[in-house]
Amino acid sequence: MQRTVAIVGTLDTKGHEYKFIKDRIDNHGVNSIIIDVGTGGEPLFPPDITAREVAEAAGVDFAELKRKADRGYSVEVMGRGAAVVLKKLQQDGRMHGVISIGGSGGTSIGTTAMKTLPIGFPKMMVSTIASGDTRQYVGTKDITMMNSVVDIAGLNAILESILSNAAAAIAAMAKEEMAVGDSNKPIVAATMFGVTTPCVSKAREILEREGYEVLVFHTTGSGGIAMEDLIAGGFIRGVLDITTTELADELVGGVLTAGPERLEAAGKKGIPQVVGPGALDMVNFWAPGTMPERFKGRLLYQHNPQVTLMRTTKEENRKLGRIIAQKLNKAKGPTVFIWPQRGISLLDKEGQPFHNPEADKALIDSLRENLEGRVKLIEMDLDINDDRFAAEAVNQLIKLLKK
Repeated sequence: MQRTVAIVGTLDTKGHEYKFIKDRIDNHGVNSIIIDVGTGGEPLFPPDITAREVAEAAGVDFAELKRKADRGYSVEVMGRGAAVVLKKLQQDGRMHGVISIGGSGGTSIGTTAMKTLPIGFPKMMVSTIASGDTRQYVGTKDITMMNSVVDIAGLNAILESILSNAAAAIAAMAKEEMAVGDSNKPIVAATMFGVTTPCVSKAREILEREGYEVLVFHTTGSGGIAMEDLIAGGFIRGVLDITTTELADELVGGVLTAGPERLEAAGKKGIPQVVGPGALDMVNFWAPGTMPERFKGRLLYQHNPQVTLMRTTKEENRKLGRIIAQKLNKAKGPTVFIWPQRGISLLDKEGQPFHNPEADKALIDSLRENLEGRVKLIEMDLDINDDRFAAEAVNQLIKLLKK
């Protein structure tokens, strides 16, 4: 079957560059579909899908869009429209990869459209801003960002070399037919932090031995968001959410928050989940000099030169218990919360710097008070990284999955 790459771009301002990419992709034996998202003038060459069609896919009249001449609005509309167009092409099996190039505006249009495509579908963005913070463009999707090095303002030796590499890469990716979900093993998501690694590593070992495929997410904000997105997308059969530390960052103001909707996707989806309090004894910040003044005097631990950990208080833990209970009480599927009485992280064990039984008690007391009966609460006289705790957490999840 002939493979096809969609090329999304502003043919009015970067037509020569897009023609160059199209020719290189054609040389690799891959077809192309040209999607014009330019709103300023006439395209350099005829596209397969016009800018008018893209605007209409977003529910906007193209003539009105041009009359308005608002660049920010145009970028937003064309991004939405291109997303609709790409999704339809992908669902119809008419494209097998997508590439775009641009500055900040073109990158916004291209990546907005690419985010609608499933994990594993080839996505390439050549951008003038790829060497900076690209989180707002990539989000939780597997978009490959390539730095253009020079501005995309006319062909030259440097840009031609980079665009040639990008064309070769997307052509090769489009030829690869492996898709997400080829494995027949049911997929389980698990959450891990450095201070819960022994627990989750043991749990993963047991789950894999039992025939499950395990996706481990590092709970650094983006990890939690990525997991929640995959759960919502229907990729995950069960969740071992042992490490919920991102909730502490969201509550207290740390740098690794996953947002207010963390710990909700599995409940909404109705899939089995076993949840733990891993690393809720800490809030994350960068180097010591970046700590907000309001936390002066708090108990800190220097994890490394770039990361500072702050111990959560009794009052914060009471709030966390209430927040977790409220989220789990809404779950449509079977839910277990498992509590380790002897420490919720490597730093919370007896003799370690964050050991604070009173703060931990505030958390479990709050959970007991607020959890509804249909959420099963299990307490074990172990610390979270004891192999027996990991084994019981897995045992509970497997029982829910088999039901």
